[in-house]
Amino acid sequence: MSVPARQEKRFDSINGYLAGAGAVLGIVAGVAALQSMPIAGGLLIGAGVLLAGGLYMLQPNEAAILTLFGQYVGTDRSEGLRWAFPFYRKRKLSVRARNLNAPTLKVNDKRGNPVEISAAVVWRVRDTAQALFEVDDFERYVTIQAEAALRHLAAQYAYDEGEDLAAGEMTLRGGTAEVAQALRTELQARFEAAGVETLDAKLTHLAYAAEIAQVMLRRQQADAIISARAKIVHGAVSMVESALQALAERDIVELDPERKASMVSNLLVVLCSDRDAQPIINAGTLYN
Repeated sequence: MSVPARQEKRFDSINGYLAGAGAVLGIVAGVAALQSMPIAGGLLIGAGVLLAGGLYMLQPNEAAILTLFGQYVGTDRSEGLRWAFPFYRKRKLSVRARNLNAPTLKVNDKRGNPVEISAAVVWRVRDTAQALFEVDDFERYVTIQAEAALRHLAAQYAYDEGEDLAAGEMTLRGGTAEVAQALRTELQARFEAAGVETLDAKLTHLAYAAEIAQVMLRRQQADAIISARAKIVHGAVSMVESALQALAERDIVELDPERKASMVSNLLVVLCSDRDAQPIINAGTLYN
């Protein structure tokens, strides 16, 4: 049976200015009474020193975790000069937002291709009791879990689209917003044990590993060339079809199948060529 995680509980401290004033008055009164009543004066000075020992100061977005002989008492999230029982051990902890720049990792994507990936994570401590008592070092825990989440995320998606993927399947490069949301969700699940909240997470670097970068670049260039050529051919065929249809409808010239084939061939060469056309005038006939 798993032990439930320790939850933060509120601690209501006392205004430190009042306690400080009481400490000063006690010390002053004790010093004044030392000659006439040394025992009472000593007690007053001791009480003043004891009061002063319970003073502590908290900045905005800073918390104090109080323990008494190893037992958790509570968490004080007040601001300014505060006072608590002097025997309480007070450990201060920042609850401000923090940045984590994950190092660039080399991992395999869904296809098994090595890619380089890194991310920036914005996080903060949500539950101070969990952060201090449920994990040994919550900052190191956050760093390690962020790297683990990043590795797991990269293995779930392919780097880029391809014929082996289903239509509309999300990729690391194509689904930036979706991948970032998936990373935030996984980070929050991993950080929960340490009482840490994920505020934001985004990929900061994504590229093929150096050993396959050139090969993948040539592949992308080849895919782009094939796609462009296919579009050019499709457009050229449509233009030739429109030209033949216009000639037939307007009865400008009557073309037999052989002349149509020659015209189609010439037009396709002109339209699909990547160089400027250099027409040659035929002074004879097609059959000579």
